[in-house]
Amino acid sequence: MTAQAQQKITSELSAAMEKALHHLQDSLRGVRTGRASTALVENIRAEYYGTLTPLNQLAALSVPEPRQIVIKPFDATVLGEITKAILKSDLGITPANDGKVVRLSMPALSGEQRLKYAGKVKEMCEEARVSMRNGRRDLNKAADLELKNGHLTEDEHRKTGERIQEILKEFEKKLDLVQATKTKEITEV
Repeated sequence: MTAQAQQKITSELSAAMEKALHHLQDSLRGVRTGRASTALVENIRAEYYGTLTPLNQLAALSVPEPRQIVIKPFDATVLGEITKAILKSDLGITPANDGKVVRLSMPALSGEQRLKYAGKVKEMCEEARVSMRNGRRDLNKAADLELKNGHLTEDEHRKTGERIQEILKEFEKKLDLVQATKTKEITEV
């Protein structure tokens, strides 16, 4: 295995870990904090002509006040389905449907709720960490196979393993920062 092949392995790992980190960040946008955000509802799915469709495709989402989300559907006939979908979601907010728009008033989070959401963030981050470690394991196996097949020297194998570990540590630090930032957002009063 040449230096080019080693570079390919490490760039594959970096790309996979970057993808896992971005997926985590997108998922965390949907975790409730003390203030309103359209990200909380944009991926909730409501039935629309027999298909579960994300709210951001069914309606205009806005935050007119710090603690309120307004959902204005493009088709008024779907208001009832949007209301049902929000009630079924784990947001814990009762929607107000006035016949034209759905309003969600975000109550302040209690201490217990803040701890629950912080725990959810920790769980999501741990899943991302496991995904990253699985990527490391897979690439270490690929390097082991290259060593066994004689395409990689012992030194190259060791250096590749060290580089894979460095990349993992780098992304775990980024993940820790994302977790700390989101947890701080949730626990701020």
